Formats: sequence, structure tokens, C-alpha cells
Amino acid sequence: MTRMTRYARLARQLSLFVAVGTMAALTHWGVAVLLVSRLTWAPALANVAGWLVAFVVSFTGHHFLTFRDALTPWSVAARRLFLISAGNFVLNEIVYITLLRSTDLPYDGLLAGILIAQAVLTFLASRYWAFRSGPHREAS
Repeated sequence: MTRMTRYARLARQLSLFVAVGTMAALTHWGVAVLLVSRLTWAPALANVAGWLVAFVVSFTGHHFLTFRDALTPWSVAARRLFLISAGNFVLNEIVYITLLRSTDLPYDGLLAGILIAQAVLTFLASRYWAFRSGPHREAS
């Protein structure tokens, strides 16, 4: 594969990753807001439900679009992406709450920065682990 082909493939993959991630983020937000505003769920519980629904959107989009050329069995990729997503969710909340309490940064800008950093980490972990092509071991 030529260098230009690799860059074009990576650019396409990044574009799809951003599109799928945006849809998942909108799903997460929409489900959480709906549950709080219409069904009076507690925000923390609604946030977990929103994240779980968004995970389905994320995995489906990444499996069929972003990383469709990967030879990873879907069951392995789903477990790996779930671990990445769950870890990111926990880390996001810890960092966000800590920085909200310890800095004067505006909450919206702070959250945007955390979500951008989280997206970069998710892309790298997805590309090089969750949807990695090649020999697979369940312990991986």
C-alpha cells in the first residue's frame, strides 16, 4: 500500500470515527435529557442509561463503517470497545468532577476539552486494540 493510500485510508477512517462519535454523543445526551425531563429520572442514572444506548450506536457505527475492514470478530471487538467506553466514561466523570471542583474553568469548555481528549484516546484504543486486525486471543 502506498503512503498516499495509507493517509487517504486513515483520513477516511478518522472522518467516519468523528461522524459515528458525534451520533453516539448526541444519542447519549438526548437519552439522558429525555429521561430526566420527561420521566423524572435522576440525572446520574439517566447519564448511565444514555451512555449505554450510545454504546450501541457507537459499536454499530464503528463495526460497520469506521473499522469495517478489520478482521476482528464482532464479539471480540464489542467486548473490547465496551471496556474502552466504560473506562472512558468513568475517567471522564472523575476528571470532570475533580476539575470542576478545583479550577475556575467554565464547565462547558472544560467538558469540551475532556471530550476531545477522550475521543483521541478512544480512536487510538479502537484502532489498535478493539478492532485490531490479525491474530486474536480472548485474553487480549
